[in-house]
Amino acid sequence: MTPLARKRLGKVLLNTAGVLVFLYAVFPVYWMVSTGFKENDQIFTTEFIPFPTHFTFEHFERVLTEGVANNSIWLYMRNSAIVALGTVLIGSVFALLSATAIARFRFKGRGLFLVTLLVVQMLPAEGLLIPLYMMVKRVGLGDQLLGLIVTQVALTLPFGVWMLRTFVAAVPKSLEEAAWIDGAGRMTAFWRVVFPLVAPGLVATSIFSFITAWNDLVFALYLMSGSEGYTMPVALQYYFGQKGVDWGAIMAGSTLMTLPVVIFFLFVQRRMVSGLVAGAVKG
Repeated sequence: MTPLARKRLGKVLLNTAGVLVFLYAVFPVYWMVSTGFKENDQIFTTEFIPFPTHFTFEHFERVLTEGVANNSIWLYMRNSAIVALGTVLIGSVFALLSATAIARFRFKGRGLFLVTLLVVQMLPAEGLLIPLYMMVKRVGLGDQLLGLIVTQVALTLPFGVWMLRTFVAAVPKSLEEAAWIDGAGRMTAFWRVVFPLVAPGLVATSIFSFITAWNDLVFALYLMSGSEGYTMPVALQYYFGQKGVDWGAIMAGSTLMTLPVVIFFLFVQRRMVSGLVAGAVKG
């Protein structure tokens, strides 16, 4: 086999592997969406039905109109949105300030602080459930969305600090010093020079925080005692009944739950690209 033929064969195998990985990742999402549009006789069958032969909106209508636990599904969607967006806003501010301080300043205990962040990030979330629950109850935020937001910030903040620290450290300090020479203050130099370069990392941490808070089940289930404070993942648990599992409603509700995540990603993706371009211009 000639070198050119081996090169072409390598590209074919690489592209084939990429397609297989893509199908492996996308198939569960496709199955979820397609099942939401299938009739019950097509869902509860031993036959493999890749496409719904008769589309139905029955499951979506039932989820949207009947609700769960005597509450509208929009209440749970609103709660999830409040928790996810609150986690993103609060967590991004603290993560950016902490990462800037770690990357730009040298202080006593800096190494220990970084190791502590890494250790906290390695701990399973279930292991932090009881201490976080006790802390939230002690400060009077039990059974409140603000308490759930604080909990999610505590879970996602270590990752955000670690990621943003790398972005801030990669920005040359000479850029800030040049802005200082031109008459800009510290805050002006940070927001006009450093922040555009760090913005892509901030978007990446925002996506991680949003998805983590939006999909959380354990903390939302145990921190909220009343159904009015439940989020979408907790609401979907009600379709696992004693008489069986309503897979049509679960798949329809999961599809509706996925849409805000996709919309949020598409929105911040544009901000990530604009942040990269703005950072290049500033540099």
